[in-house]
Amino acid sequence: MEPLHVALFLSIISCSLVAGLLFGFAVVVMPGIAKLNDKEYLSAFKHMDGIIQNNQPIFILVWGGSILSVIATSALGIMNLDGAQVYLLAAASVLYLVGVQVPTFRFNIPLNNSLQNMNLKELEANEAATFRVHFETSWNRWNRIRTVNAIFAVSMLLLLLLGL
Repeated sequence: MEPLHVALFLSIISCSLVAGLLFGFAVVVMPGIAKLNDKEYLSAFKHMDGIIQNNQPIFILVWGGSILSVIATSALGIMNLDGAQVYLLAAASVLYLVGVQVPTFRFNIPLNNSLQNMNLKELEANEAATFRVHFETSWNRWNRIRTVNAIFAVSMLLLLLLGL
């Protein structure tokens, strides 16, 4: 098997797992915890995010691997593909790296970190409500953007695979 095929396969698998995680949060996790009161909501999210922040190895492998595999696939693709295939790979790579990873690092992670730094036990009810509104609205907006971009990027990578 050629290195480009291996890299593309790894990109499809890892980016699909990321897309699935984002989709799961968008359609199950966040609507599920939305039914909780403010402090319960913040606590539940804080606990889930805490697993990631404590360097859960499978999560890190998949998430970091998706970034590295997309970069490797792009480099190999530029050297080995031509015409529409190069453009399809470039579009998928940019969409994944800019449309999924940039919002993650620019918006979602800072929101997560601000929640991790809060002492929820000392938070007044009105402070919890205010923080939740800002957190939930912004986090969900950027997660929906990441989800759609991840799905489209994976779709493009699959089209590329079908064309090889």
